[in-house]
Amino acid sequence: MSSESFEIKGGNRLQGTLVPQGAKNEALQVLCAVVLSSEKITISNVPDIKDVNMLISLLKGLGVRVAQTTADTWTFQADTVNLDYLESTAFRNDAGRIRGSVMLMGALLARFGRAYLPQPGGDKIGRRRMDTHFLGFQKLGADFRYDEAKRAYTLEAKQLTGTYLMMDEISVTGTANVVMAATMAKGTTTIYNAACEPYVQQLCKMLNAMGARIEGIGSNLLTIEGVTSLGGASHRILPDMIEIGSFIGLAAMTQSEITIKDCQIKELGIIPTVFRKFGLQFEFRGDDIYIPAQDNYEIQTFIDGSIMTVYDAPWPGFTPDLMSILLVMATQAKGSVLIHQKMFESRLFFVDKLIDMGAQIILCDPHRATVIGLGRQHSLRGISMTSPDIRAGVALLIAALSAKGTSIIHNVHQIDRGYQNIDGRLNAIGAQIRRFSDT
Repeated sequence: MSSESFEIKGGNRLQGTLVPQGAKNEALQVLCAVVLSSEKITISNVPDIKDVNMLISLLKGLGVRVAQTTADTWTFQADTVNLDYLESTAFRNDAGRIRGSVMLMGALLARFGRAYLPQPGGDKIGRRRMDTHFLGFQKLGADFRYDEAKRAYTLEAKQLTGTYLMMDEISVTGTANVVMAATMAKGTTTIYNAACEPYVQQLCKMLNAMGARIEGIGSNLLTIEGVTSLGGASHRILPDMIEIGSFIGLAAMTQSEITIKDCQIKELGIIPTVFRKFGLQFEFRGDDIYIPAQDNYEIQTFIDGSIMTVYDAPWPGFTPDLMSILLVMATQAKGSVLIHQKMFESRLFFVDKLIDMGAQIILCDPHRATVIGLGRQHSLRGISMTSPDIRAGVALLIAALSAKGTSIIHNVHQIDRGYQNIDGRLNAIGAQIRRFSDT
């Protein structure tokens, strides 16, 4: 089976406008939620990316009636769901390839009283345990079994019952799964230590539009009054804040003048603030972000002059999905920074490629890297490399676009999983990226 690669000719300044796609992480949640209702649900601003398209294919396999009405708008009607599909080889193969499939469990359990799922795949970014999901389902009254031979999970419950839940970790997908299960549980469910990322907020708003009764949206304390059934709704997905942050980092690294359209700035949290700490200048023009071409940027220090530390944290902290972008940006900044990736222990392992490109980085341990900025005194150089996961892949693409010479990035299906037509969109504003098939 052939795979695809990018050939990137670096060193070009880009100029133009970029429109962010719909949020990948939100899309995976709200698409799973369509299984909760037998009525028609319309979702717009759906990104055309591999992970989302694979999940839509799973929904079709389940018997959900799916129609694409415009380039980014889909309708779903789960009035004839075929639960036998869950036991099929096709479902095991496809559901195991994307992590987003895990959120089908909460919806299936709530509506049909049973769910089956193979151990999900996704990024190779370290352990991503599932305990939080299953502990939540069990507290709601579900029986849980793990088949070690098949590496698959089974859940069954004749009637879920509302309860008090203290989440053992602030898990975005765990919160989404338990929220979906609780919408049709009997009585009241209280979820404390819930994730409150915009993705979860959007899911809760869509569920309420379908007739759910969820209070506390945007906080870490959710109260859910169970209902007997859910109806149809229309929902629009937010622009992808990870792609917005990636484009800000791209502008910095390539000294480019870029306008990012329709960013829903109020939903970006502290993301703009953290990029400004790296010395990047930009301005808000309505809901657009305008980034002027900037020759140099300097990382701030703490008030006492000590080296800045940036770390990821659950919302409203800084998202782990943009840590790789910050790390790449730091390589060409003035000053030094400690990047502390707390939540995943393998997400910094792509720095060896940046070191090969000429970056000055000390990988302290699986969670921490110190970056000594080159201040543009030395450009990165083009090399051949492989994308290990979605976010590192785009960080390496940004590094390659800023580097002298030509770079090759293999395994770009990892980038395609999260970024829609990224090569075509960047080429339209002056990048030189050629996609080719490996033989």
